[in-house]
Amino acid sequence: MKKLLVFLFITVLALAGCVQTKTDVEGSKDSKGKGKKEIEVLGMAASEEDMNIVRDQLVKNGFDVKLNIQPDYGSFSAQKEAGNYDLALSSWTTVTGNPDYAVRGLFKTGGDYSIVSDSKLDALIDEASTLTGDEAAAKYKELEQLLVFNQAYIAPLYISNKYQGIYSELVNPKTVHLPKSRAQVWESIEFNDASKNATEPLILHQSISSLTSLDPIKGNDGSINTLNTNMYVRLVNLTDTDDVVSDGSLSYNHAIAEGNQEYYFILRDDINFAAVKDGAAVDTGELVSAEDVVFSLNRARNPKSVPDHRTYSLHENIETVEIVSDLAELQKKKVAGSEQSVLDALSQHLPASVTQLAKDKGTVNNGAGAYQVVKITTPTPFPQVLNYLAHQSGGIVSKKQVTSINTYDVASYDPDKDIAYGDQTTVTEGTATYNNQLYASGPYILVKKNDYEAQFVKNPAYRVGSEYEPKIAKINVRFIADIDSALSALRNGEIHILQSVPETKLDIVKSDSKLTLHTADSNAVSYLQLNTSGRAVSDSVDLRKAILYSINQEEFINYYQGNKKPAVSTVSPLVNTGLKLEADSKKVQEYLKAYND
Repeated sequence: MKKLLVFLFITVLALAGCVQTKTDVEGSKDSKGKGKKEIEVLGMAASEEDMNIVRDQLVKNGFDVKLNIQPDYGSFSAQKEAGNYDLALSSWTTVTGNPDYAVRGLFKTGGDYSIVSDSKLDALIDEASTLTGDEAAAKYKELEQLLVFNQAYIAPLYISNKYQGIYSELVNPKTVHLPKSRAQVWESIEFNDASKNATEPLILHQSISSLTSLDPIKGNDGSINTLNTNMYVRLVNLTDTDDVVSDGSLSYNHAIAEGNQEYYFILRDDINFAAVKDGAAVDTGELVSAEDVVFSLNRARNPKSVPDHRTYSLHENIETVEIVSDLAELQKKKVAGSEQSVLDALSQHLPASVTQLAKDKGTVNNGAGAYQVVKITTPTPFPQVLNYLAHQSGGIVSKKQVTSINTYDVASYDPDKDIAYGDQTTVTEGTATYNNQLYASGPYILVKKNDYEAQFVKNPAYRVGSEYEPKIAKINVRFIADIDSALSALRNGEIHILQSVPETKLDIVKSDSKLTLHTADSNAVSYLQLNTSGRAVSDSVDLRKAILYSINQEEFINYYQGNKKPAVSTVSPLVNTGLKLEADSKKVQEYLKAYND
């Protein structure tokens, strides 16, 4: 699944800002008249260089081009919703590490971010999701062929790498992760002088100050992905190289039963929810339990559980979530592809052997052998469900706290008067609704925010005494929209980690003795989304293909000094289908002629 997505992109489709309404910006839609070759390219100011390259490539092939440059993601989204574009410069990071997340929400009919409706594409997405290995690669090749080359719903630009700058004069770079997909891992980070961990705040960076929602299922973008990932524990995690593991999660172990439709998780009892009282984090004494897991995942898979649910497609393949009460079930079930029982698989490296399954959280005592086990069932074999459970939207919230706050009727929800769990106004200084009601199950909890920064403190009841207990007590996320200003702040020690160093600035980081540069592959893809409604490009596949073959990826790679890679679709970083887009001016003219005939 956000994977990760602009980032998370951590891509995330990106970021939030001051949003215009649809009626504010509607009215400048293009006609669908034949022969009109003016192309309107929509994007944000932060991507102006890419927009200029796209413009030049289209002009070279005979198009007239109008650039619609918006200052922030909110304005960009409003223009996109109103249909004021032919091409929208988009980016996506698959923050779950699985290819299904790279396509389902983006291109399936009714997907969280999809403007495409194609039954053949829908079928390919569903078929590919059930396959692995060579069979999956072949099916994703069919999918890319239809998405890009047959229908030209998108035009790929490039795959990005990840470049992270660390103020290593203060922060120990060996403790800072740079995962391919997962959001930044906070709990492992330490200062070089460990005595500062308890007293000095770690200063991180984020470009967006307006947070979509601190309810993990209500947003899937770069404003909250990293924050929610570190505020809510999940059933599983991703390693830096996208393997699904129980390490650092709510479960000791997990197992897939024969048939690949039943997934079991044995829960740990050393994590309580944290709350905020008088500006400090406190242990609520409430165990993060199986009851909370069932509640959290049932609302995650239900598109009607909250207004503007933006992540349900990630969890729509969950059929049931239940607490297992019969130990014999675990003894009888076999692990997929093995003669080992599910019980034996779940029993590795526990504090004590499993002697009973606790029916409710009040009787949980791992040290005495009493555990809770959760089972997730999918209607068809779907191993990728594990990757989605590692996404921030799979974060476990408090059933008690969320139900006590979300008392409104979802169908008639009014954001002007109804306060939802996770609403950023409840943690923002100076707002009328300031009243921090967050309950965090993860290593950190947000105390308060303003336009300058968001302040987090460690959860005092998260894995205390283990290697996963947060090392640094306080983390401030500084909001700096301009990336050059953020890089300057890193060099001055005003921020300690810059998660995304621009490719054009790598030499600056490399040459600064106070900094360390980390590099990793990523699942981030930039592409052009072609409008599917109300424009000439919406109705003419020939016009879309003419645009597609105008794109020369080598020019982007050269501009970024070789620090980008060719892409075909958002699947490209995850599955090598063997397909390749090559610019072809002859094809452009052939498709333009077909469009005009």
